[in-house]
Amino acid sequence: MRPSQAPFPATRLRRTRRSPAIRALVSETTLTPADLIWPVFVRDGDGVEEPVPSMPGVIRRSVDKVVEAAREAADLGIPAICLFPYTSQENRSADCAEAWNPDNLSNRATRAIKQAVPDIAIMTDVALDPYSDTGHDGFVVGDEIVNDETVEALVKQALSQAEAGVDIIGPSDMMDGRIGAIRNALESAGHKNVLLLSYAAKYASAFYGPFRDAVGASGALKGDKKTYQMDPANSDEALRLVDRDLREGADMVMVKPGLPYLDICRRVKDTFGAPTYAYQVSGEYAMIMGAAQNGWIDGDRAMMESLMAFKRAGCDGVLTYFAPAVARALG
Repeated sequence: MRPSQAPFPATRLRRTRRSPAIRALVSETTLTPADLIWPVFVRDGDGVEEPVPSMPGVIRRSVDKVVEAAREAADLGIPAICLFPYTSQENRSADCAEAWNPDNLSNRATRAIKQAVPDIAIMTDVALDPYSDTGHDGFVVGDEIVNDETVEALVKQALSQAEAGVDIIGPSDMMDGRIGAIRNALESAGHKNVLLLSYAAKYASAFYGPFRDAVGASGALKGDKKTYQMDPANSDEALRLVDRDLREGADMVMVKPGLPYLDICRRVKDTFGAPTYAYQVSGEYAMIMGAAQNGWIDGDRAMMESLMAFKRAGCDGVLTYFAPAVARALG
């Protein structure tokens, strides 16, 4: 004899959604300020805070103001900031020598932050595009962005940053072999404790436009970056790149952009188990902010939902321009 069926199912999944307290008890994913790295743009001058028009709410700061931003981040519980220089046109050149100038913007900001806010971690970018007159991440010879000559320059850039006191170096150039070359150079120079967070799976994306405005590289770029950044159609290749970079000495790896590539984040984390980060890039930020300013979406809720998506996809942390606002919202 078949047992009589209850008029209602024994499992009511809505029971665990009935109040904020109950939802908190069963939440599968958490987001805290410790999950955030704040990208900050630094420029020449003193007392300067200059808006970036294509990134509402984001500003370029002079070194003294970047120090204030670092102090704000530390007070909010954000463990790291990432410096990106807005280099003047007179300091951009074919040989990109400003990239390893001990007194360039990035290095000056690093030393100033370390003196004023010693406990915050500083991450820096290794690539030639902020210093190049072509807007490319590497040297251009004819129609080719040459690999090996660029790697030699990136090593010099990384060493200058390590000498300035950075904690985390982020090679974003996508040249072959640069992780191994930088790691070997750091070891040889006694910088064995400097971490490498490799932009291992960086795609040739349409979402970088506002960032190029922010660092002054938009007008300079000749052609595109498809010969060294990844094809958005590829997923298996990302795993090969991550595997290579980890073998060459990367401590952490990054997927960039973020939300359009959450499948890559999940595959990387599941496959390697290494510390995995995503960059919620300028275009992603600008879309949310632009829609919010037009009243089309709830900006605060979209901000938090987008950050939670990264954690749900397996990321250990996220580089995001929303970092201070998220940290304040989390209390």
